Amino acid sequence: MTALESIATGGVPESRQGVLGRSYRALTLGIVSVVSLIAFEASAVNTAMPVAARALDGIGLYAFSFSAFFTASLFAMTLSGEWCDRKGPLAPLFTGIAAFGAGLVVSGSAQRMWMFVAGRGVQGIGGGLVLVALYVLVGRAYPERLRPTVMAAFSAAWVVPVIVGPLAAGTVTEQLGWRWVFLAIPVLIIPPLLVMLPALRKLPAGERTAAMDRRRILLALAVAAGAGLLQYAGQDLRWAALLPAAAGLALLAPAVVRLMPKGTFRAGRGLPSVVLLRGVVAGAFLGSESFIPLMLVSDRGLSATMAGLSLTGGGLSWTLGSFTQSRSRLVPHRERLMGLGTALVSVAILLVPTVLIDGVPVWIVAVSWIVGGYGMGLTISGGSVLLLKLSRPGEEGANSASLQISDALGNITLVGIGGAAFAALGGGSGTTAHDSSAAAPASAFAVVFLTMAAAALVGTYVTTRLKPRADLA
Repeated sequence: MTALESIATGGVPESRQGVLGRSYRALTLGIVSVVSLIAFEASAVNTAMPVAARALDGIGLYAFSFSAFFTASLFAMTLSGEWCDRKGPLAPLFTGIAAFGAGLVVSGSAQRMWMFVAGRGVQGIGGGLVLVALYVLVGRAYPERLRPTVMAAFSAAWVVPVIVGPLAAGTVTEQLGWRWVFLAIPVLIIPPLLVMLPALRKLPAGERTAAMDRRRILLALAVAAGAGLLQYAGQDLRWAALLPAAAGLALLAPAVVRLMPKGTFRAGRGLPSVVLLRGVVAGAFLGSESFIPLMLVSDRGLSATMAGLSLTGGGLSWTLGSFTQSRSRLVPHRERLMGLGTALVSVAILLVPTVLIDGVPVWIVAVSWIVGGYGMGLTISGGSVLLLKLSRPGEEGANSASLQISDALGNITLVGIGGAAFAALGGGSGTTAHDSSAAAPASAFAVVFLTMAAAALVGTYVTTRLKPRADLA
């Protein structure tokens, strides 16, 4: 190391620096700040959304404000992956952040509900571009030894926003109006961009020089359109809704198979199983989490605030699990750690419905979710690191996009299955606004959690196939 290099890095060789060393500090702080803002937006906007819908006389389009974000982000994830592999993550990252901010401005200044929904769609495009670009950025800017720590920082960046976001958004909505929840966030995006810009400019461009794969872009459009049609059909209870549902499924299913790495849906060894695991475990966890507050309010009589607080420990332990998998001495055992993580998630989900039994204390749910959150930290962060390790140079973008699409589709599929099972067993009969005192049947909740636990157990099997055949040999 020359004298000039020694001064530039504070006397510490780059090979020995951590994520906050001189060579990586600005980039790490910028990335964590961007993730924190996305997390804050997710929690804050969800809090302000009902007020916005009522103010714009758009309750009938309320669900589309969520589905617009989801369907647009599905397309943008694949676009970002192709873009990153061709020219590096800088352009899609900044374009995504600009689109994200523009969408917030459109929604915050909307005078009609359809404008609000359109703004949410633009936000979805921005969010999809940014999420994939951040993964590629980690793969190209950090050596393999530091990636687990960066992924752990991703998880930690969600903790404070998820806790503070709803309270801050509620206060701003009541004191200043719902529009300021949307209009204030774009201003906060500028500082982290300025911090990380010098480090981003030093990144090399992608190794591919050919044009983006138009086939993958068209497949992504088919996935987004299919998901949109299925969500539209799910919000229309008439028999006529079967037609858009069938069209959506016909578009979605074959396109997803072609977008994922070959062998994903049969748990092929290595990268395909990493991608499949993400969708299965994330969907099982979110599907369970969606029904926990409802169960605690309707069957155990807790307030909405107390029911929500029962999930807080899971977010904190998720971060702890992420930092556990980042320990250097545990790197050789990453696949086993992920197997342990999915097993913990399965146990946690199975323990939750025991609260329906008389005499079981209600705090068992909070304890179970702490266990499940720790398992998710081991599994999700470990899977992200493993994906970058198994990706060939120039394919980090496409593979990261597949991981994010698997996550999104796993969530929507398992939450939908859980909702259908819940409704089929009479779960909606005692939880309406007009009959909030009546409890939903315990069997309806039990079936939901058993279904999600079964999915998590499938994930435990998938973790046995994370190592490629070459590594096994």
